[in-house]
Amino acid sequence: MKAILLEADWSPRPGLSLSPTQEAERKATGSQVWRHPRFSSTQLADPSPGHGQVVVRVRACGVCGSDTHCLETDPQGYILFSGPVSLPVVPGHEYAGEVVALGPGVRSLQVGDLVAAEGMLNCGVCEACRSGHPNQCPHLEMVGFSAPGAYAEYIVVDERFCWSLNALAERTGDAQAALELGALVEPISCPFNGIFVAGRGMRPGDHVVVYGAGPIGLGAIALARAAGAATITAFDVSPERIELARLCGADAAFDPRRVTPSEAVLEATRGWGADLQVEAAGAAVQTMPEIERCFAPGGQMVYLGRTGERAPVMLDALVTGAASIVGSRGHVGMGCFPQVIRLLEHARIEVAPMITSRRPFADFHAALEQSCARTDGKIMLVY
Repeated sequence: MKAILLEADWSPRPGLSLSPTQEAERKATGSQVWRHPRFSSTQLADPSPGHGQVVVRVRACGVCGSDTHCLETDPQGYILFSGPVSLPVVPGHEYAGEVVALGPGVRSLQVGDLVAAEGMLNCGVCEACRSGHPNQCPHLEMVGFSAPGAYAEYIVVDERFCWSLNALAERTGDAQAALELGALVEPISCPFNGIFVAGRGMRPGDHVVVYGAGPIGLGAIALARAAGAATITAFDVSPERIELARLCGADAAFDPRRVTPSEAVLEATRGWGADLQVEAAGAAVQTMPEIERCFAPGGQMVYLGRTGERAPVMLDALVTGAASIVGSRGHVGMGCFPQVIRLLEHARIEVAPMITSRRPFADFHAALEQSCARTDGKIMLVY
């Protein structure tokens, strides 16, 4: 099968302490160990399903900001992605496709089913998994970073990570459109997990602020609109993404270089402040001071962005306002995927405008280069 391969040089930063397991498996924080990344086309053997597995023919795969961070490097040549990485690997984790082969023991899927699949492969048996924290599984493998991904014609996946898109295809009357929406389930499930699972949720009538109008932030905006937010204010430095924020449900969207975010939020909420703030920009050094200034009493912040930087936090602001900060990683467990798919099936969230560019699979490198501009909503590779 045709596939894309990501390779880089294993070169731990001077002074970095790695465990014997990390050294043996060559799996560690990407930005600390992998230098000089290289993407290339290759031919790999067609996969076969094992027990409880299916083979999915990939039909659509989104280019994630994390993929972009595996192309981009710092001045020393290290990739920017700060999650666990084991190379070489086939990238790509925001995907949907058609089941083309079943392994023994598969019970809920049939050949021909359309599916979206989770990208965080938790073990399911450790204490974290069995206590309701599958995204914090110590044995977690991440599709496209430490496990084979979907920048390929086919991918093998455990049945338990697949969710049917058949009803969505029936609703749209267009299988390809359903598959492209299905490829958005993963990025939308990340803010779903952050807001409604890791966080304490939100109430209809809450004032919501979203920093960063990339796919994760746009998903947060769409979910907040569906949940009945009174106002949604968004911030991004890209004019294109500012417009996308409005299309996905924001009442107002601004460039934070042109307005003071906290002042804009307090004006929009008549001085009350933000009940829920979602940091999806990965720029906490810049956003945290503004977030602290516009918390509503008892407000919460959900941090979804990833960065290797430390950010100062004025803890007194949390004490005074009884505010809270929660971090969230991932999208699996607690019904994230099926709930988002239901919202799509019943047209409760408007996310089709997120797809701003479609490229054939053969143009993967151009798609990655395009993503570095950070002006698109979602660049979709179609197969």
